[in-house]
Amino acid sequence: MNPGLVIKLRPAGPWRIGPDSGARNRVDVIYHSDSLFSAVSSAMSRMGSLSDWLDATARTLTPAVCFSSCFPFLDEVAFVVPPRTIWPPTSPALMSARVRWKSARFVPLTVVEALLSGEKLNANQWSVDGASGCLVPAGRSGPFRTGVRWNAAVDRLSGASERHATACIEFRPGSGLWTIVGFADDAARDRWQDPVKGAFRLLADTGFGGERSRGWGRAETPEFIEGSLPELIIQERSKQPGKEVVAPVAEVGEPEEPSPLPPLQEPPLEEPPATEPPAEPPAPDPDPEPSGPPLQDPEPMMAIALRESMVLAHMHVESAPAAESAGSEPAVAEEIAAAAETATTPEEIVPTPGVAIAPEIPFAPEEIAVAHAPEHSAEAVTEPAPGALESTPAPHELAALAAKKPTGPTLQAHWLLSLFTPAPADAVDWARGSYTVLARGGRIDSPSGSGELKKQIQMVAEGSVVYADGAPLGTAPDVAPDGFAHPVFRAGFALSIRLPEVH
Repeated sequence: MNPGLVIKLRPAGPWRIGPDSGARNRVDVIYHSDSLFSAVSSAMSRMGSLSDWLDATARTLTPAVCFSSCFPFLDEVAFVVPPRTIWPPTSPALMSARVRWKSARFVPLTVVEALLSGEKLNANQWSVDGASGCLVPAGRSGPFRTGVRWNAAVDRLSGASERHATACIEFRPGSGLWTIVGFADDAARDRWQDPVKGAFRLLADTGFGGERSRGWGRAETPEFIEGSLPELIIQERSKQPGKEVVAPVAEVGEPEEPSPLPPLQEPPLEEPPATEPPAEPPAPDPDPEPSGPPLQDPEPMMAIALRESMVLAHMHVESAPAAESAGSEPAVAEEIAAAAETATTPEEIVPTPGVAIAPEIPFAPEEIAVAHAPEHSAEAVTEPAPGALESTPAPHELAALAAKKPTGPTLQAHWLLSLFTPAPADAVDWARGSYTVLARGGRIDSPSGSGELKKQIQMVAEGSVVYADGAPLGTAPDVAPDGFAHPVFRAGFALSIRLPEVH
């Protein structure tokens, strides 16, 4: 947070803010930050501090003081140029309302705070004042209107007269203009806060803008509000109803837990009674055809398949001694017993979602031992490499990878409240954000050559949103014509507010 100062100016008459075109029958409704810096520099020259002032601002890479443009206010409602990324509203409900949001050039600060916190606007509570371009509460008028004052130029010799008009801004009672002063640090505030206040008091008496010789541009005693930025301008609300809750990656797409299987009863190891000799199950037909009524066993199909596989494996273990007595090698018997022990157990089988397990075993009992013994397998089963399973991340590892943020520089969105000329050190990503530019020119007011044209440059306008690695600083380029007696600086220092991310 940097020290700041809010200044309120209550005009005592009409103001003339010249447009970029220079037409006398037209007027601008924003007193831009570069014109305000020029006016304050002129006041500093009268107070004898011009050289120190330029050394601390225009002639350094990190300006000690910067200004925002002057925006209107009405009573306690402060208007501002809204961020271009959130204005005009894009929701279908608001776009179909009777309010023409796009025609509002100035909106209250409370509306900007509400939009940044994810709140919605009520179209029935707002309207756009056509004379000022301000979004005002329904039923209220705007803070100012533009007007035209007529005058007549009289030739003293011939007595001929010529009528001409000059456009101006006329303010309503209780309204005016407000601006923000930003200081680089506490030391800059201690050094320049009092001189800046003195410069504004002087300008309130002498006037801002054009037609000062006619008494235009004057104001009452300025009102100063000290504090820190950005709290002086906008407060981040604690509630964020529009924030999206993202589930952990480990839970997204994770298969559901299988239903618990009923306990399996292992077949008895003793011989069955002699009266009912066990019948050897016949080998199934290669292409069995379903016949008879459907199975009505309440146990799941998976449990039936597991029980039959256990029975077949046990039968093979019982037949191992017979194979040994028939003259087979002991090693072969041990291999067969080990293969039977490595048969898949119920705990190792996890069903694949959407795949049913048939209750029939599609191979004969003697093929079970061969299938579980790779040495005697007729067809080699393709298994993953030893390191393949280790390289596959577990669900908790996937969650950790998703939560890991990039280590590179993070670009932040900055809402400009002043005209901005980027400095070479400003790392701005011009492929992102939303911004517009203005062509700024004008004439020089100096004893060394008054009336000469300044060089025209392009500047980023107020309300633009730029993405940069850190707060942009800006610079003050020299716009004096070639061969002029001294440099003429056009202040492009950035006074910006970092915008929170809106989800």
